[in-house]
Amino acid sequence: VPRTRILATGGASHNKNILQVLSDVFNAPVYTISTTNSACLGSAYRAIHGLVAEKNVSFADVMKSAPEPRLAVTPTAGAEEVSKFGNMILLFICCLLQNTMAYYSSSKI
Repeated sequence: VPRTRILATGGASHNKNILQVLSDVFNAPVYTISTTNSACLGSAYRAIHGLVAEKNVSFADVMKSAPEPRLAVTPTAGAEEVSKFGNMILLFICCLLQNTMAYYSSSKI
């Protein structure tokens, strides 16, 4: 059975407390990369893939040159109980985001 792992990027990935909550809620280890601007890095890898795609180079092959993520945190003891609520928490966050987006898209700012 494949084990889940979380890859965290962006500013919040530097906050160990946030990473620990993610790890406990989803009962999975959290990995980070040292790059601060991960969106640009991802775009650069896609651009490289676009350049070499005509040579049948897969995106997985392009990503072999990427730095290996490092383990940041692991679930604390008893996280299995917390992770039972992981999907419910994720659904709640999605609903909040959807309502916020709907509010701002309908308001005349």
